[in-house]
Amino acid sequence: MKLAEALQLRADLQKRVSQLDSRLFSNARVQEGEQPAEDPKQLLAEQEACYDELETLVRRINRTNSETVLPEGSLTALLAKRDRLTRQLQGLRNFLDAASDIAGRASRSEIKIKSTVDVRALQKDVDRRSGELRTLEGTIQAANWTTELKED
Repeated sequence: MKLAEALQLRADLQKRVSQLDSRLFSNARVQEGEQPAEDPKQLLAEQEACYDELETLVRRINRTNSETVLPEGSLTALLAKRDRLTRQLQGLRNFLDAASDIAGRASRSEIKIKSTVDVRALQKDVDRRSGELRTLEGTIQAANWTTELKED
């Protein structure tokens, strides 16, 4: 199994567990004399099996990520860099939105609001980092589709 397939399976299992959580919640209590729509014991057993499978899969994914080394570095290091860039870009974009929101004045007596940074220069930096993130994403995706998942 390729790493990309394992990642998709992980996402599917996470959705399945979430659905089971919801179904368990819906069947936690019933009116006296009534039966739940689904047997909670059966749902709990199914959920336990999903968690077991998910734990094994995550362990294999993590092992594969840490043992896969590309010219740019280990896959784990690339994933950490991607997470950093993603979060950093989100923060910079939010800051740029605030810095770009210059209020107009209706008269000279109103307070003038101006940006505290060079928005144009910072936007160029965001564009550069966005390109770096796209390249990194491509490298990670290529590795995901060519790397075999390690055994546990």
